[in-house]
Amino acid sequence: MTEANGGSGNLLEVKNMKMHFPIKAGVLKRTVGHVKAVDGVDLSVRKGETLGLVGESGCGKSTLARMILRLLEPTDGEVNFEGRDVLKLGRKDMLKVRRDMQIVFQDPYASLNPRMTVGNIIAEPLKTHKIEGDKKKRVQELLEIVGLSPEHYNRYPHEFSGGQRQRIGVARAVALNPKLIICDEPVSALDVSIQAQVVNLLQDLQKEFDLTYVFIAHDLSVVKHISDRVAVMYLGKIVEVADRKTLYAEPRHPYTASLLSAIPIPDPEKERSRQRVVLAGDVPSPSNPPSGCPFHTRCPRAREYCKENIPPLEKHEVGVGGEDAGEHRAACFFPVMEGERIDERADAEPYHSN
Repeated sequence: MTEANGGSGNLLEVKNMKMHFPIKAGVLKRTVGHVKAVDGVDLSVRKGETLGLVGESGCGKSTLARMILRLLEPTDGEVNFEGRDVLKLGRKDMLKVRRDMQIVFQDPYASLNPRMTVGNIIAEPLKTHKIEGDKKKRVQELLEIVGLSPEHYNRYPHEFSGGQRQRIGVARAVALNPKLIICDEPVSALDVSIQAQVVNLLQDLQKEFDLTYVFIAHDLSVVKHISDRVAVMYLGKIVEVADRKTLYAEPRHPYTASLLSAIPIPDPEKERSRQRVVLAGDVPSPSNPPSGCPFHTRCPRAREYCKENIPPLEKHEVGVGGEDAGEHRAACFFPVMEGERIDERADAEPYHSN
């Protein structure tokens, strides 16, 4: 894992990304509304780092991942990869860029064709991109790299465990020596002990092949272990982004603080005495999001001001990390300051960075 500022510039920049799926009704299937799965996301990923992306189910993480890879055509926005807006590329140029942008899917079984051997599955991207050379030898090398036997070349996916199938998916993703891999909850379907093995494998591959990751997950403990920076997503928007150390020690957004409060602490005394935050209600429907701040309907710090205004993703000063902390941004008018309880509601003017 690289240091938070170890990259040489941004490999990926996402600007004002939106994905609004139409809602159709009636015999004529007329559009009567939209599901705002992703609603104005700005994000950057530095070369060589791991950016963790977290949030509740349905917040738009996987949709964002598929738009970055152009598996979905966004409603609006830009995806700049190495300075090129991939959304403006033609089919031929996009195919070239695809060599450098790969994905590891959540379900290690559903993402593998059960009718194909492991050798053909891993060799598929090599054939698609017309890579010359001994493909069988290359596949067997990849199997060894991910901790499997080269003798597994002619076996089928059903003959492997969940962890082994995910290793096959990882081997397929690194087959073309990409620069960016999006890991879409790659360990959520695995046992805890197997999760650690796959995460360690991803870290080893990052060092060996100089990879950059976007790591999507629900488990904040896993994200803390593997990520350099972490972005928190809620209802289609990024609500906080900071380097790992800062975000886990001094979260500014109440949503982030509530997620962190759910992580178990191994010390029984600290676990009993710390503040737990249970958010009221369910996540609002993305087809009918609330006005103003999208989190105000569940936020213990919300005021009338939050119902009428949308908070920008603004810079916040923090004491953790010193000069190496990097930039910390949060979209909240009444952020959680150091030493405060999440449910405190002291009178204050809405926060705006200078």
